[in-house]
Amino acid sequence: MTAVECALAGHRVTVLDRGSIPSPVSTSFDQHRAIRTFVPDDVDATLGRIAAHRRWLELESLLDTRFYRRVGIVTAWPRALAAVMAGQAVACGLPVETLEPEKLPHLAFADDAVGVLEVDAGVLLATRVLVAAVRWLIEHPLVSLRPNSRVTAVDTGRVCVEGGGTVRADLVLVAEGPWTAELVDVPVRLFRQTMVYLRPPEPLMRWWETAPGAGRLGDDGRAWLLPPGDGTLLKISSDAVCREVESVDSAEPYQDWAEQLLAASVVSDVDRYTVVAVKHCHYAADAVTGGARLTEVAPAVWARAACGGSGFASAPLVAARIVGALGALGEAA
Repeated sequence: MTAVECALAGHRVTVLDRGSIPSPVSTSFDQHRAIRTFVPDDVDATLGRIAAHRRWLELESLLDTRFYRRVGIVTAWPRALAAVMAGQAVACGLPVETLEPEKLPHLAFADDAVGVLEVDAGVLLATRVLVAAVRWLIEHPLVSLRPNSRVTAVDTGRVCVEGGGTVRADLVLVAEGPWTAELVDVPVRLFRQTMVYLRPPEPLMRWWETAPGAGRLGDDGRAWLLPPGDGTLLKISSDAVCREVESVDSAEPYQDWAEQLLAASVVSDVDRYTVVAVKHCHYAADAVTGGARLTEVAPAVWARAACGGSGFASAPLVAARIVGALGALGEAA
């Protein structure tokens, strides 16, 4: 997405990836990702998400692909807090609705919890986004894509590629996910999260096709899901199955984590659903904040420690920052 925005601003862009472009083993490659507009207790972050939401709508038109399912996102809150959360969202200009659990009978809410629905939110079809962006980049005269080009070192104005090649650049953005710390001095923590992909029973398929994404589900309020639709499956996970690991190659059994997740009360009557796949996903988070942060680690060298779905959803904000940094370099020159 940064390459798209830089090309639109008139800059020459080179995209290097250790695998194919887009790469199915990248941390952002998945069926779908949530895009939320409301961040509790953080007005600035909420306004940023609103800007990202607007840009995603514009990008659908630019990339000539429908990839944003605006089904909304519902978050479960204790009844006493729900009105406070809804009030914060409304104060930021966001349309929200408060929903009783019976309105969403197939989601598992904690006792005495109600849902706050963000109307201007939903699900990005992530794989479709990446494929559409790459198709656009291939056709743009200012863009060069270099798949199967493993970067071995990064410095101001220079990127070294395995095999001895060098690429010169005015600005470099490192978005290497779990491998970021191999290239730049950014302290990151690596997390692994188990996802279970489900197929709803046939009688419920129609209901699920218009269901919102959801968070803070289950008895412990730590589970979340993304609904099926447009060829995707129902995806469930929970903060309870997110753990820190040493590397993406750290071995552990899939089944134990999947069973824990299926027992976490994410959807009602989960035994009626068919488990289609189990996947371990990895993401790198900033070691200090625990989130996704864009940092200038050296003159004109930026690094993005991406953090799960929120990192994908906020990609337009990162792209805008990089375009702005390039503009500042031009003014300084």
